[in-house]
Amino acid sequence: MAYRFKTERNLSRQFRDLSIGMLANPNTEDFSMVKNENAIKQSIRNLVLTQFGERPFQPNSGSRLKSMLFENFDVFMLEDLKSEIVSVVSRLEPRVELTDVIVKYEGGTEIEVEVEYRIIGEILTQTVDFLLERT
Repeated sequence: MAYRFKTERNLSRQFRDLSIGMLANPNTEDFSMVKNENAIKQSIRNLVLTQFGERPFQPNSGSRLKSMLFENFDVFMLEDLKSEIVSVVSRLEPRVELTDVIVKYEGGTEIEVEVEYRIIGEILTQTVDFLLERT
């Protein structure tokens, strides 16, 4: 029997989370789940779009993005949005390493956000993108 060092073990890492839609799974009649990459994408989107104080008993979870959307859109504000996204994801999502955050504004009331990241321990770069809108 050969001894395997801890670093040589094949560790399976799975990430699971409840689906945002809170729809029932038709087979189990339980809440549906999102797994692995989709769970992390959902988590990043939720962290960025959550305001401070919105989650009970977690006053430090969230970002200032929604309140920043009502400022004048200019180059400086877009850089502030980008740095806020970097701060939130770096602080609250330890499973990923950010590679880039792209913020695009082409007029109107929408800002396109693209967050590129790598899951810790993996090589592939993942992307989650969403729109920020004044409502």
